Amino acid sequence: MKRVVGIGGIFIKAADPVALRDWYQRHLGVDVQDWGGAVFPNDRPGGMTVWNLFPETTDYFSPSRAGFMVNYVVEDLDGVLAALRAEGCDVDSKVEDSDFGRFGWVMDPEGNRVELWQPPSGPSA
Repeated sequence: MKRVVGIGGIFIKAADPVALRDWYQRHLGVDVQDWGGAVFPNDRPGGMTVWNLFPETTDYFSPSRAGFMVNYVVEDLDGVLAALRAEGCDVDSKVEDSDFGRFGWVMDPEGNRVELWQPPSGPSA
């Protein structure tokens, strides 16, 4: 079974997300969209890498204390999560299903929350 097949997103905590988005847009040319982030298209499953800034007060990265979280693309979320559990990894019991696909989480050995994303299947994926 394949595990990670790409990077689906990079999420960064910021003291002032609006100002930092503006800096990335102005100085690095990041195409920040109205929703506050950017999408970099690619040819792998999921077809994109999302970049977004979160307020430093967000709980979305919890229990990690890191200022970032990386979202990795997987083709079989249930299979990867089962394998990680069998290997003794700290896997979150929650799995989220949405129009954007399926999401699960695991903590790495240094306490960083890792998001795993199985993109939706079908023509709209």
